[in-house]
Formats: sequence, C-alpha cells, structure tokens
Amino acid sequence: MASRTNAPEKRRGFFSQIRSLLVFTKDVYSWMPWLLIGILVVGAGIGVLIGFLIPPFQIWSVVLWGFMGLMFGFMMSMMTLTRLSTSAMYKKIDGMPGAAGHIMSSALGRAWVSSDMPVGVNPKTQDAVYRAIGRGGVVIVGEGARGRLTRLINDERVKVQRVAAGVPVHVLYVGHGEDDVPIAKLSSTIKRLPNKIDRATMAAVLKRVDSVSQSVTSLPIPKGIDPMKARAQRPR
Repeated sequence: MASRTNAPEKRRGFFSQIRSLLVFTKDVYSWMPWLLIGILVVGAGIGVLIGFLIPPFQIWSVVLWGFMGLMFGFMMSMMTLTRLSTSAMYKKIDGMPGAAGHIMSSALGRAWVSSDMPVGVNPKTQDAVYRAIGRGGVVIVGEGARGRLTRLINDERVKVQRVAAGVPVHVLYVGHGEDDVPIAKLSSTIKRLPNKIDRATMAAVLKRVDSVSQSVTSLPIPKGIDPMKARAQRPR
C-alpha cells in the first residue's frame, strides 16, 4: 500500500511557464514566435552596433554590448509575450457565458469586491448579471441580450438601492453593440469610475448587500469558461 505524502506540490519552473504562454498565445497569434525572435535579433544587433561604434574598437567590448543587447531584447520579448497572451485570453473568452464574471473576479484588484458567480441568472438563456462593489459605488454588469436582461438588471438595482441609498449604481452591458463594453475593456472601465464613497461606507454597503442577496447557487450557472484554461499564466 503506497504511503501518502504531505509534500507540497512542486511549482512549475520558469521555462515551463514560458512554454505554456507560448503555446497558449500562438493558438491565437500564429505569427507571435517570429515576432519574439525578431525582437531578440534586433536587440542583439543594436548591442553589437553600439560595441562597434564606441571607440576604441575592442572585440570584448563588442561581445559585451552584444550580450547586453540580447538581454534587453529578451526583456522586451517577455513584455510583448505578456501583452499578447492577455490579448489572446480576451479573444478566447469573448462571447462565452461566464466571461464577465471571470474578468470581474480576477482583474479588478483589491479596490473592488466581486465574484465569478452571477447574482442573477436566467437558466434558459444563460443571461447573467454580475455585481462589483468598490470606492466608485456599485457596478451591475449584464452579460447577454439587453432585452432579456432588463428584469434581472432592474431587480438587482432595486435591491441595491433599497439597502444602500445614496450610493452610485452603475449599469454596464458586455458586448459589441452600441454603448456596450467589450470584454477586453470591462476591468479598465470599472477601474476608471471616480471614487464616490469612503472605505467605511464601502464596507457597510458590502454587508448590507450581502445580507439581502439571494443565493443563486442552486441555479444552473452558465458554463463555457474554464479560468484555468482561459487565463494565461505569467512567468514569475
């Protein structure tokens, strides 16, 4: 009988994370590897050129500057890979049920409190409503067709206004229609909201809203987003 071990799970290495990022991003941007190679070559080339131009000419100086240029190119390629992997993630989850909840629970930072679970959902159409609370007030985000979301949005707005009178309530719709917010800009749109309440009021609003929130855990939650597969891991 095999003995159990309490040893912690071994973390993935740096190069293993880089490989995962490359595979993940290449699925959307097939030209990405050539761009990264080009950045490395240009960086090394600029370093070598600087080594030739700085007098007096010495071979060790050219090699040193070439190596420094290569390291600069590597840093720039990693920054480019990170940005492209984030863009690829948004492209992959755009239009999928649950995408808004995934972004709100992972990309808003500590200034906002949200969850990947909807506060209102239509199990037949998979239209869902999500909520975030922060210094900017309360943000209600609708995911789905506007016409079908009207009742869910209004119910959540009335519930919030009943227990948090005077607190700003913002309504956003995720999509590509007029006045809609693309999923790639959802987190930045929420973060740009000006601060309207202090931290003490925010904490009080959180408690009041949670106290009247009805659990939707028994309802079918829209499927389609697997955060472990949709989110690109950044190298550490």
